[in-house]
Amino acid sequence: MDSSALLPLVAGSAAVAGVARRLNFSAPLLLVAVGLAAAYIPGVPTYTLDPGLVLPLVLPPLLYTSALDSSYRSLRANVRPVAMLSIGFVLFSTVVVGLLAYAVIPGLPVAAAFVLGAVVAPPDAVAATAIARRVGLPARIVTILQGESLVNDATAITAYRVAVAAALGEGFSWGTAFGEFLLAAIGGTAVGLVLMVPLQWARRRLRDPLLLNTFSLLVPFAAYAAAEEFHASGVIAVVVVGLYLGHHAHTVDFALRLQEESVWKMVAFILESAVFALIGLQLPVVLRALRGYSSAELLGWALLVLGSVIAARFVWCWPATYLPPLLSRRIREREGIPDWTRPFVIAWAGMRGVVSLAVAFSIPVTVDDGSPFPARELILYLTFVVVIGTLLLHGLTLPKLVNALPLPEVNPQREVLIQAQAQNDASLAASARLDELLTDPRNRLPEALEQRLRRVLERRQNGVWERLGAAVDAETGDSADAVYRRLGKATIAAERDVFVELRDSDRIDDELLRRLIRQLDYEEALVDHAED
Repeated sequence: MDSSALLPLVAGSAAVAGVARRLNFSAPLLLVAVGLAAAYIPGVPTYTLDPGLVLPLVLPPLLYTSALDSSYRSLRANVRPVAMLSIGFVLFSTVVVGLLAYAVIPGLPVAAAFVLGAVVAPPDAVAATAIARRVGLPARIVTILQGESLVNDATAITAYRVAVAAALGEGFSWGTAFGEFLLAAIGGTAVGLVLMVPLQWARRRLRDPLLLNTFSLLVPFAAYAAAEEFHASGVIAVVVVGLYLGHHAHTVDFALRLQEESVWKMVAFILESAVFALIGLQLPVVLRALRGYSSAELLGWALLVLGSVIAARFVWCWPATYLPPLLSRRIREREGIPDWTRPFVIAWAGMRGVVSLAVAFSIPVTVDDGSPFPARELILYLTFVVVIGTLLLHGLTLPKLVNALPLPEVNPQREVLIQAQAQNDASLAASARLDELLTDPRNRLPEALEQRLRRVLERRQNGVWERLGAAVDAETGDSADAVYRRLGKATIAAERDVFVELRDSDRIDDELLRRLIRQLDYEEALVDHAED
């Protein structure tokens, strides 16, 4: 890709995604539509991607961000259903879609058909979990979907590489394929386990925000490259490292942690926006390369592949949910037998996204003898249809479906009660620690400052209980917690205005202004997250 075309791509995709967020519309769909329209505007550059750079540049940061935000303990508690989806379903879907494509598309080599199957196999559950949290799905369903999205990419990419090797003329055997899977899984896990402790050790000792953010940005790429060097799964290595560092995120200085979180949110936002914009920009190029096929053929094959992708998930989810507890008394006693709504929602949350597109873009242009990779443009086209089709079908209907189904109700009062009890225990421990520290003559404070510390502790202790009691202002309709945040932010804004006026009147310089504003920013962050 020409570097001069990179800036308008990133800026334009970020602007479109920002508009979508403001309008509460699906950002991926709007980005695809705008990209498609822009592709026909004269003067818009043609965007091409180097297949060898897509996976190592796009996947590591996206997976690392998801892993940092995931719960290691929740994933461990749901390892069986997560494994059934992230390994079993991905392989099942690869085989089903590959066999169907080979059967219905004339001249499509079997290896290329399985490349297509592997590309469209892994659901991108990031969008699904975002919807799930917004509409209030049970926590276990959210955990299963999130865990699936972390691990299924490794399974799909390994299957993809086996199929590509066969298409390139390197041969195929079940023994070789099984060996590839073992090497990818065990090797990627081993590399992640080796790297995670020294990386956490270094991360804890960095005190400069610039150094920590630079280090953090390098971590996923380093883990991915190290695993790939041993022909293991870089995806699994990144996930293992991300889960470990996220589990120990509390050990990093709070100010650095806030900055690091903001940096990763920005990186994920830019990458996801740019990739979806590239779908629309690339689609006309792909369609022009398909002139050897009729419109009826392309439409029919696209509908068949899309239908098989959706149907395969339903076919897998029901037996995968009910057979283990029926066959194992231990599983049945530990987990019970869920009602029909859980497998239905999980099956319908099978949206494809960035991962499928990144893998499709990474398909080699030529095979070993220099001839074009068989049906590469057709695979790209079918991948685009599956991604756009599932985003439209599942993404637009999942919230309504969740609201219509008789799902177990999420009790927000219970969650607030748990939070209040935890905050109460923590505040009591903090008060005891403060009393202990104040007995040391070196920690003596003026009465006003000591009372200020105690009021802060009391505020944190009482804040959640106020939420539980739903104390509401009769005039504004706001809870006491909301009023606290509003007034706190207003007073900080007044202080900020004074500091700016002092700078403008040359009573303080810009360097001092930046220090004072930064201090207020931290105070505002604490006020803004008082409810959390």
